[in-house]
Amino acid sequence: MSMEKNNIIDITKNALDYISEALNNEDESDLALWIEVSGQNDGEYTYDLYFENLSDAAESDTLQEFDHLRVIIPEKSCESLTGATLDYSVKDGDSEAQLVLINPNRPKTFSLDDIPGNLESDLAKKVNDVLNNEINPAISGHGGAAELLSIDGSTAYIKLSGGCQGCAMSQITLSQGIEVAIKEAVPEITELVDITNHLAGSNPYYH
Repeated sequence: MSMEKNNIIDITKNALDYISEALNNEDESDLALWIEVSGQNDGEYTYDLYFENLSDAAESDTLQEFDHLRVIIPEKSCESLTGATLDYSVKDGDSEAQLVLINPNRPKTFSLDDIPGNLESDLAKKVNDVLNNEINPAISGHGGAAELLSIDGSTAYIKLSGGCQGCAMSQITLSQGIEVAIKEAVPEITELVDITNHLAGSNPYYH
């Protein structure tokens, strides 16, 4: 298997020691650390870090090696992770050390006028079915609603309104409720982008 071996991220010694210790507790010898962008939240990327077999990587993915640790970055995440550093340290407000991905990159911001894609695809119909039949009936009791604005490739652009606009729990609703339901029902969708103007809501949580 031939993969790109570009330098996308860096890993500090503390993080490397922590991950290597965790990897030593695994039974599989073919495991690598996978790092990928899973979505975005409050103007920042969110990430998935997990161990998976090196043999599962595609040729277009990037392989990096740090001592005995092999790291796979899926092709779709390479641009968003370029220049990032994985550290193991104490974050503000936390009492225990944890892995922290320090990323100089930020998600693109979109106005309603320049959202890419359209609503004319079969994927858009499937996502709307999930929103109309599962999501909106569940959040309507709190006065909230979720609207699909566009589908661009495997990305769905969502707008929250009503009680969800500006609600401090809206990001949990999006990531743990709406995103999970859509990805389970429509696996072709790999990313949800919330373009809601939460500052305009009745209870904005951005500062």
